[in-house]
Amino acid sequence: MPSNKKARAIGFNHVALEVGDIDEALEFYGKLFTFGLRSRSRTDAFIDLGDQFIALQRGRKQPADDGRHFGLVVDDKEAVRAALKEAGVKVVPGRFLDFLDPWGNRIEIVSYENIQFTKAPNVLRGMGFKVPKKNAAALKELREKGMAPD
Repeated sequence: MPSNKKARAIGFNHVALEVGDIDEALEFYGKLFTFGLRSRSRTDAFIDLGDQFIALQRGRKQPADDGRHFGLVVDDKEAVRAALKEAGVKVVPGRFLDFLDPWGNRIEIVSYENIQFTKAPNVLRGMGFKVPKKNAAALKELREKGMAPD
Protein backbone atom coordinates (compact mmCIF):
# COMPACT_ATOMS: atom_id res chain seq x y z
CA MET A 1 0.00 0.00 0.00
CA PRO A 2 1.50 3.38 -1.01
CA SER A 3 2.35 5.87 1.73
CA ASN A 4 0.72 9.30 1.73
CA LYS A 5 3.62 10.82 3.65
CA LYS A 6 5.49 13.55 1.79
CA ALA A 7 8.89 14.99 2.56
CA ARG A 8 8.85 18.58 3.75
CA ALA A 9 11.14 20.99 1.90
CA ILE A 10 13.05 22.89 4.60
CA GLY A 11 15.57 25.00 2.74
CA PHE A 12 18.32 25.19 0.19
CA ASN A 13 21.76 23.71 0.55
CA HIS A 14 23.20 25.43 -2.52
CA VAL A 15 22.58 27.02 -5.89
CA ALA A 16 24.76 25.99 -8.85
CA LEU A 17 25.65 28.61 -11.45
CA GLU A 18 27.24 27.85 -14.79
CA VAL A 19 30.05 30.28 -15.56
CA GLY A 20 32.60 30.54 -18.34
CA ASP A 21 35.78 30.43 -16.28
CA ILE A 22 36.24 29.78 -12.56
CA ASP A 23 39.00 32.37 -12.02
CA GLU A 24 37.00 35.03 -13.87
CA ALA A 25 33.86 34.16 -11.89
CA LEU A 26 35.68 34.41 -8.55
CA GLU A 27 37.14 37.74 -9.61
CA PHE A 28 33.73 39.04 -10.73
CA TYR A 29 31.86 37.97 -7.61
CA GLY A 30 34.78 39.15 -5.44
CA LYS A 31 34.18 42.69 -6.75
CA LEU A 32 30.60 42.54 -5.45
CA PHE A 33 30.69 40.49 -2.25
CA THR A 34 32.87 39.43 0.63
CA PHE A 35 32.74 35.63 0.76
CA GLY A 36 34.61 32.60 1.98
CA LEU A 37 35.94 30.17 -0.59
CA ARG A 38 35.15 26.64 0.56
CA SER A 39 37.08 24.94 -2.25
CA ARG A 40 37.97 25.24 -5.92
CA SER A 41 39.31 23.28 -8.84
CA ARG A 42 39.73 23.90 -12.57
CA THR A 43 36.05 23.19 -13.16
CA ASP A 44 34.25 24.43 -10.04
CA ALA A 45 34.39 26.57 -6.91
CA PHE A 46 32.25 26.70 -3.81
CA ILE A 47 31.48 30.05 -2.14
CA ASP A 48 30.26 29.90 1.47
CA LEU A 49 27.04 31.68 2.42
CA GLY A 50 26.78 30.80 6.09
CA ASP A 51 25.14 27.38 6.19
CA GLN A 52 24.59 27.29 2.42
CA PHE A 53 26.82 27.87 -0.59
CA ILE A 54 26.96 28.80 -4.25
CA ALA A 55 28.59 26.29 -6.58
CA LEU A 56 30.25 27.87 -9.60
CA GLN A 57 30.60 25.35 -12.41
CA ARG A 58 32.57 25.92 -15.61
CA GLY A 59 30.58 25.75 -18.84
CA ARG A 60 27.50 27.88 -19.50
CA LYS A 61 25.15 25.88 -21.76
CA GLN A 62 22.04 28.03 -22.10
CA PRO A 63 21.20 31.60 -23.09
CA ALA A 64 21.02 34.42 -20.55
CA ASP A 65 18.28 34.18 -17.94
CA ASP A 66 15.22 36.36 -18.32
CA GLY A 67 12.73 35.87 -15.50
CA ARG A 68 14.51 32.85 -14.00
CA HIS A 69 16.65 34.00 -11.07
CA PHE A 70 17.43 33.43 -7.43
CA GLY A 71 17.37 35.92 -4.56
CA LEU A 72 20.67 36.41 -2.76
CA VAL A 73 20.31 37.82 0.75
CA VAL A 74 22.84 40.46 1.80
CA ASP A 75 23.44 42.64 4.84
CA ASP A 76 23.84 45.83 2.77
CA LYS A 77 21.87 46.10 -0.46
CA GLU A 78 23.12 49.60 -1.20
CA ALA A 79 26.74 48.44 -0.98
CA VAL A 80 25.94 45.88 -3.70
CA ARG A 81 24.28 48.57 -5.82
CA ALA A 82 27.44 50.71 -5.51
CA ALA A 83 29.73 47.75 -6.29
CA LEU A 84 27.66 46.89 -9.39
CA LYS A 85 27.98 50.47 -10.60
CA GLU A 86 31.72 50.54 -9.93
CA ALA A 87 32.16 47.23 -11.79
CA GLY A 88 30.16 48.56 -14.77
CA VAL A 89 27.40 45.96 -14.32
CA LYS A 90 23.98 47.07 -15.55
CA VAL A 91 21.03 46.60 -13.23
CA VAL A 92 18.03 44.90 -14.84
CA PRO A 93 15.24 47.48 -15.14
CA GLY A 94 12.39 47.01 -12.66
CA ARG A 95 11.51 47.52 -9.03
CA PHE A 96 14.09 45.04 -7.67
CA LEU A 97 17.88 45.07 -7.63
CA ASP A 98 18.55 42.38 -10.25
CA PHE A 99 21.60 41.98 -12.44
CA LEU A 100 23.05 39.51 -14.93
CA ASP A 101 26.54 38.21 -14.31
CA PRO A 102 28.88 37.98 -17.35
CA TRP A 103 27.54 34.48 -18.12
CA GLY A 104 23.86 35.41 -18.04
CA ASN A 105 22.91 34.22 -14.53
CA ARG A 106 20.24 36.56 -13.15
CA ILE A 107 20.52 37.39 -9.47
CA GLU A 108 18.16 39.43 -7.32
CA ILE A 109 19.69 41.17 -4.32
CA VAL A 110 17.49 41.08 -1.21
CA SER A 111 18.20 42.84 2.07
CA TYR A 112 18.23 40.62 5.19
CA GLU A 113 15.88 43.06 6.93
CA ASN A 114 13.16 42.30 4.35
CA ILE A 115 13.16 38.51 4.44
CA GLN A 116 10.76 36.31 6.35
CA PHE A 117 13.35 33.96 7.83
CA THR A 118 16.05 34.30 10.39
CA LYS A 119 19.39 32.56 10.60
CA ALA A 120 20.15 30.59 13.75
CA PRO A 121 22.40 32.45 16.22
CA ASN A 122 25.17 29.85 15.87
CA VAL A 123 25.18 30.29 12.07
CA LEU A 124 25.33 34.08 12.42
CA ARG A 125 28.19 33.78 14.93
CA GLY A 126 30.05 31.45 12.57
CA MET A 127 29.68 34.06 9.85
CA GLY A 128 30.95 36.80 12.19
CA PHE A 129 27.60 38.51 11.67
CA LYS A 130 25.58 40.43 14.25
CA VAL A 131 21.83 39.91 14.08
CA PRO A 132 20.57 42.65 11.76
CA LYS A 133 17.22 44.31 12.27
CA LYS A 134 14.11 43.18 10.41
CA ASN A 135 11.55 45.55 8.94
CA ALA A 136 8.03 45.62 10.42
CA ALA A 137 6.46 43.35 7.78
CA ALA A 138 9.16 40.68 8.13
CA LEU A 139 8.95 40.81 11.96
CA LYS A 140 5.16 40.46 11.85
CA GLU A 141 5.35 37.36 9.67
CA LEU A 142 8.10 35.86 11.83
CA ARG A 143 6.01 36.46 14.99
CA GLU A 144 2.95 34.85 13.39
CA LYS A 145 5.07 31.75 12.66
CA GLY A 146 6.65 31.75 16.13
CA MET A 147 10.06 32.44 14.59
CA ALA A 148 10.77 36.05 15.64
CA PRO A 149 14.35 36.68 16.74
CA ASP A 150 14.94 37.35 20.44
